[in-house]
Amino acid sequence: MALCLGLCAGAALAQPVYRVVGPDGKVTFSDRAPSLDTPAVGGGNATAGAGAASSLPFGLQQIASRFPVTLYTGSDCAPCTSARNFLVQRGVPFTERTVSSNEDITALQRLSGSASLPFGTIGSQQLQGFSDVEWTQFLDAAGYPKQSQLPASYRRPPATPLVTVQQVQPPSRASAPVQPSNDLPPSGPAGPAPSNPAGIRF
Repeated sequence: MALCLGLCAGAALAQPVYRVVGPDGKVTFSDRAPSLDTPAVGGGNATAGAGAASSLPFGLQQIASRFPVTLYTGSDCAPCTSARNFLVQRGVPFTERTVSSNEDITALQRLSGSASLPFGTIGSQQLQGFSDVEWTQFLDAAGYPKQSQLPASYRRPPATPLVTVQQVQPPSRASAPVQPSNDLPPSGPAGPAPSNPAGIRF
């Protein structure tokens, strides 16, 4: 009986938690995978992220689900390249979010309190800038292996913008229904009537 309860508790603890950042930079946590049109920390495309995570060895998959690593980068950013190369060489599965538009910068400021790059998260821990010593300490504390255990078939998800901007198309004039005008004068004689001898109209 105690063994069954222990197994059930272990299964409940292994349930993944998703960290989702909305377009306004608001962070929410959910046990449901984000939809494809919801930008999420930990994966821009939920299907691609789930496929990459399922190809990991079990131990690494457990660590990555408890302490997901996300790297926020910009173009022409040498420290960003160093941070990316560091994670790749160590074999840490991570998600890369690019910061290039004004919406991205605003969301990053709300998320980290700063617009400086690179910026990284390991679980709930935030790391400003890149220092291989500091990042190594936090990755070790999270339980990530010191040597890569990624299978040869593993493919890192492509980098995605921090904020996905969706253009809303205005309805075309051709498809808009034509409304009858109520501004037409009422039909009938324009002259005076018994209730309106002066023939005044409004």
